[in-house]
Parts: sequence; structure tokens; C-alpha cells
Amino acid sequence: MKNKPVLVGIGSLQQKGSFAELDEALILMEKVTLDAIEDTQAPAIKNFIDEIQVPKGYWTYRDPGKWIAEKHGFAAARTSVTKIGVLQQNLINSACKKIIKGDIRASLIVGGEARFKKIQALKEGLDFEEMQLLVNPDHYVKAKDDLYVAEEIDALGMMAVGYYAIIESAMRYKNNRSIEKHEQFLGDTYARFSEIAAQNPHAWNQKVFTSEEIQNPSSKNQRIAYPYNKLHNSSWNVNQASALILTSEEIANKLNIPISQRVYPLISSETNHMIGVIQRPDITFPIGLQLASNFLLETAKKNKIYPSLYELYSCFPVAVQLFSESLNVPENTDKTITGGMPFAGGPLNNYMLHATAQMLMKIRKNTNEIGLITGVSGMMTKQALAIWGKEPVMDFESMDVTAEAEKLEIPVPMSALQKGEAKVIGCTTLYEKFNPIKAVFYGEDSQGHRLVLTSMEERIIKQVEAEECVGKQIKFLNNQFVSFC
Repeated sequence: MKNKPVLVGIGSLQQKGSFAELDEALILMEKVTLDAIEDTQAPAIKNFIDEIQVPKGYWTYRDPGKWIAEKHGFAAARTSVTKIGVLQQNLINSACKKIIKGDIRASLIVGGEARFKKIQALKEGLDFEEMQLLVNPDHYVKAKDDLYVAEEIDALGMMAVGYYAIIESAMRYKNNRSIEKHEQFLGDTYARFSEIAAQNPHAWNQKVFTSEEIQNPSSKNQRIAYPYNKLHNSSWNVNQASALILTSEEIANKLNIPISQRVYPLISSETNHMIGVIQRPDITFPIGLQLASNFLLETAKKNKIYPSLYELYSCFPVAVQLFSESLNVPENTDKTITGGMPFAGGPLNNYMLHATAQMLMKIRKNTNEIGLITGVSGMMTKQALAIWGKEPVMDFESMDVTAEAEKLEIPVPMSALQKGEAKVIGCTTLYEKFNPIKAVFYGEDSQGHRLVLTSMEERIIKQVEAEECVGKQIKFLNNQFVSFC
């Protein structure tokens, strides 16, 4: 392959401490950019950086990439900010394709968050004002408008946890686990994640949690949407940043970048097929994910590539399960090298970038390892997968399976019935300030159409958490749960 893409520079940091000891996101991104340049062991790489891609964070800067570039002597680089809703792996794929085509010589991808600094400001009674950057980037990368089904928003709002909790209930039912066994399964899974995080110097929370601590709600582990407690959820309130520099092998050779610093993107796949959770034919089997996984696995097998390290996106436990199932990951294999988003830290639109940085560091140290990383956007709406290795054993291949997924996964119509019976296909209970406030049911009516039902009755909320309700027949009236049949 002409212009074979290769990763040559990595920067990664996190900060803790008082408000005065913490940087805002812009400075975090600046620092990891300089670290990534230094990491290449060829400072002249900055003269080859033709683009800077930044995934949008919680910050308000218009163009952090341009500010960094102008300050440090590579101002000619074109800049982009990728808004929430675009898969983070897409930035890496885009850079690789441009390098292969010869459109760019090197790409810097950098992201960071400083929500922890904002929290410290509140705790210490201080004002926090970000630097004002008011000039737009050369390009904004934006997804299609997010897909939300009105009935879902009415019942669950915009927070992701309720949607994932409903998928989790369907997964529990599919795997024929009892309520108690499934809680134990989730606790055991994330207890192992916390053990891995404890050994990861880049992890935000390095405390080891027992399965019982994760399973059982407490003042520091409040329930949010059954069966999810705080420790099942991604941790957003971090000060973290990471940067990657990709270039061509020809330029890496020209700059005498050591072989030790090089890691190769081998295979990537993604699906951008958007369909609301309630309208998915099988909410535990995303067609796009399966197609993307099949391409990745088949291409790997054809080239005798066998992943040995995994970082499966872990915003909520069911995401790990869906990726594990689609990729046929053996049950006794660790599903994370970071400790996952509840423990390693999960900044909203940056985590896959941080996870990739840490995976590539591991591959550099253990050159026989092959790393597989996955990512998500939305309510398990879009998925991306990537395989990296120390040796360029194949030319980089990528595939977007969106068009095929759209043909195969047709949205199930929403129900027009005002009353009748329905089969429960997923359910959860929502909490506010430690108190259960609502039970939410996804149902399928007598015509095979979908509906979202709610109940505020305390006995129904308790029943959802005490016994399996998925698979049961229920009666409804005007979008309200009436009773079990």
C-alpha cells in the first residue's frame, strides 16, 4: 500500500487535586498534543501535521485545534470539530483514508474534558471561566439529527441510562437469567473491571469494588435506572485528555521515527444506521453491529490476525454484552484493558480516543498483542470497531455497513391502539434522589406494533425489580400500564 498509515505519537494525561491544581480542557489538550509530538521522538513531525481533528466536548471553545497549532508552530493545519453523534473511530478512519490518498501527510486527533475542575470550583465556591475562543474551525463534522421516538422521550427523557436499562432487561430475559442471577452477573463483571482499573495508572478511580458493593445501592452508589446503580454508569466528571498522531510509513521513515513508536491500524468497521430502541426488531441484536463485527472478524481471519486484548465500550454493562456476543469473545476473557468507563473514566465524546491511546501503549510494550477496540454513539445506535497491531501484517481495510443494515433492519411501526394487551419486551424503573418514581415498559401489541407504557404505582415499580416482567402480557390504556394479565 502506498502511504501506509501508522500511529507514531501518543499523549495521555489526567489530573486530580484542588481547583488551582487543575487545568481547563484547552490546556489539557495542549499538553497531550505536545506529549504526542515528543512521543514520536521526531519533533519535526509537527511540520507535517496537515489536519487537527477534535471531538466536541462539554467545553465552549469554537476551535481549540487552531489555538494549539498557532501557539506551537503548525498553524497551517486545517482544523475540524466533530460534534456529538459521530463515532470517534470515524476520526481515525478518516485520517487513515486521507493519508492513503495522499491528501494529508499527518493528522493530529486530540480530545479532552475538565468537568472535574468545574466540580471543584463549585465545591470551593470559586468561579470557573474557560478561555474564550470565538473563531470557528475550518470544518464542523456533524451527524444526521439524533433519532428519538417521541413516546420514548416522554417516558425516559434524554438521559441514556433508562434506554440502556431497558435493553439490559431484554438481554437478561434472552439469556434466561433470574433477577438475582443477573444482578450477580453485573456485579461480578464490573468488579473485575474495577480490579483492572486499579492496575491502570491512567484510570480515574483505582479503588477495587466488590461485586456486592456494585450490586447494592447506597449513598455513594445510588440507583439510577434498575438494574443500574452509579457504579454501572460511565464516569463523566474527570480531567482527562489524549492525543494521537497518525502519518504515513514513508514520512515516519523520512523522520527516522523509531520502529518502537509505531503501531498500525489494521481493520476497522462501523455502522451509522439509526433506529430508535423501541422500533428495533430485536433490541438485543443490532443488525448493523453484527454486520460490522462479521466484516472485522472475517477480514482478521483471512489475514491470520487474532485479537488478544479487548476494550469493549462500557458506558453501561449491556453494551459490553452486545459487543461480546457479536464478536464471540470467550467468556473468561477480560473485556477491558483500562477498567472501563465507570472506573477508568468516561468523558462523553472522548472515551474511545483515550481507550485507543492506552491500548496502543500496551501494544508497544507487548509487541505480540493484537488489540480490538469498540465504540458507541447514542442509545447503542451506532457502533464502531477497530483492530491494531505492532506489525503491518496487512494493508488497512475499513468498511461502513450502514447501507446494508438499513435494508435488513426495518423499524417496527408504533402502535395506534389506545387500549388492549401487549407483551413486555423490556422494562426498567427510574429513580430521582434515591427514590423510585416510575416503571417503564416497552411492549408489543396484538398487531406486532410497539408502544411505551408507564406506571407510577409503587407496587408495580417493586414488582419490576422483584420478578421477571419481560415476556409477560399486560393490559394498557392510553399509554398507561393497567395490570398484568
